[in-house]
Amino acid sequence: MHLKSVITSLLALGVTTSSIAAEFQEESQIKFAFYSSAWGENTDDGLRLVAFNQTSNPIRIESITFLKDDAETENVYLEIDLEVPAGKYADAEYDYINLTAGDECIERTMLENWKLVEVSNYTLNPSVRNLIIENTNSFRIYQCVENVSTRWIDLNTGLVSTQAEWVLFHFESRAEY
Repeated sequence: MHLKSVITSLLALGVTTSSIAAEFQEESQIKFAFYSSAWGENTDDGLRLVAFNQTSNPIRIESITFLKDDAETENVYLEIDLEVPAGKYADAEYDYINLTAGDECIERTMLENWKLVEVSNYTLNPSVRNLIIENTNSFRIYQCVENVSTRWIDLNTGLVSTQAEWVLFHFESRAEY
C-alpha cells in the first residue's frame, strides 16, 4: 500500500498527521529548517536554510529533494552544497523555489489565509510537538507533513548517506480583532 494511502486512512480514523509522521520517522542526525519572507509578503525573497549537524564529524549536505505524492507535480530537487561542522550550525541563502506545490494539505491551508513560517524536519517549539492545531484567542498553529530525501557526505570518512524523512510545513495565524 502506498504511504499516502496509509496516511489518508489513518487521518480518516482521527489520527493526527504529526502522530503519523512520528511513527514513520527515523530520527535524523542532520536537522534543518527553511525560511522565506516571500511566504508572508508579496516579494521575491529567496530561501534561507539553517542546518544543525548532530554528528561527531563535519558534513556537507549535498541535496534535499521534496518528494511530491501528486503524480502531476514534479519532485523539487534542491542542490544544497552546505558544509556543517560537527555539533554546529551553518546557514545559506538560495534563490526562491516553490516548496508548497502539489500537496493538498498545504494548498488548502494557504487558501485559508494561514502564513507559512517554516519548513523543517523537526519541531522547533517543544510545546508544539505532536499538535496539529493550537487554538487560543490570539494564536493558532497548523502543520502539514511531506516526505523528503536528504543526502549528505561525511567529510572525514567520505561516507555518503541518504535519509528518507518527513518535513513539517509550519503555519500560523494571528487572530484579528
